Amino acid sequence: MIATLTVLKYGALGLFAGAILLVVYGAAANPQSLPHRLVRSYIARLDRGLRDLFIKTEGRRIAVMQFTAMCVVTAAGASFRIPLWWAALPLIALLPVWRIGALRKERIKLIETRMDGFALTLANALRSTPSIGNALLYAQPVLMAPIDQEIALALKQMRVGNSVDQALLNMSARIRSAQLDAVLAGILIGRQVGGDLPKILETTANTLREMNRLQGVLQAKTAEGKMQVMALALAPLCVLIGFDLVKPGYFAPITDTVMGWAVVTLAVIFWFVALIVARQVLKVEL
Repeated sequence: MIATLTVLKYGALGLFAGAILLVVYGAAANPQSLPHRLVRSYIARLDRGLRDLFIKTEGRRIAVMQFTAMCVVTAAGASFRIPLWWAALPLIALLPVWRIGALRKERIKLIETRMDGFALTLANALRSTPSIGNALLYAQPVLMAPIDQEIALALKQMRVGNSVDQALLNMSARIRSAQLDAVLAGILIGRQVGGDLPKILETTANTLREMNRLQGVLQAKTAEGKMQVMALALAPLCVLIGFDLVKPGYFAPITDTVMGWAVVTLAVIFWFVALIVARQVLKVEL
C-alpha cells in the first residue's frame, strides 16, 4: 500500500512538472508572446557577451541548460521536501550573466595590463611600414592573449571592407577600456594630423606604464582601509549575536517598545549611510 502511494505521488509530481513544461514551452514557442520575446532578448544578450569574450558556446544552449536545471531543482525540492530549495532558482537564473560579466572584467583588466606592450609593439612595427593596417598585421602574431584576438578581429573587419578607423573604433566600442581608448586615440589622431606616430605611441606606452604603477600603489594603500570598513560593518552584527548568545533577552527592552524599534531603525539607517560614505571615500581612481 505504501509503495503504491509512493508511486502515485511521484507520478502526480511528474505529470505536474510535465504540464508546467508544456505550458512554458507553448508560451515561449509563440513568436508574438511576451515570454518568447523575453527569451529571445535574453539569448541575444548571452550571445553578445559570449561573442565579446570569443567563446563559441551558443546562448541558446546555456538557456536550455538553465531551464533544465530549474526543472530538476523544482522536482527534487518538491519531491524530497528539501528546505529552501527555491533559493537555488534565482541563482541558476543569474549565474550565466554574472559569470559572463566577471569574465569580461577579468579580460578587460588583462588587456589593460598589456596595453603598454601593445603600444610599443605597434610603434616598432610602424618604423618598418607607414601603414597602420600592415603594422597591425605584423604586430598581431607577437602579441599576447587576449589583445591578439581583438587585433585579429579588427584585421578581419578590414579585409571585408571596413576602414582602419572604423575597425579600431569597433574594437574600442567592443572592449570599452579607457587605456585602450588612449592608445587608439593616439593612433587615429596621429593619422589625421600627421606627426611621428611611433614616438607618440612610445610616449603613450610610458604614460600607461606609470599609470599602472600608480594604480598598484593606490590599491595597496586603500586595501587596509577596505578591510577596516568591512570589520566596522560586521562589528555591530557580531556584538548583537554575541550578547544574545551570552544573555538571551538582553535587548528585550529595545525590541518590545515602539521607541526601541525607532532607535533601532535610526541606528540601521546611520549604519548604512556610514558604509556608503566610507565606500565613496575609498573609491579612488586615477
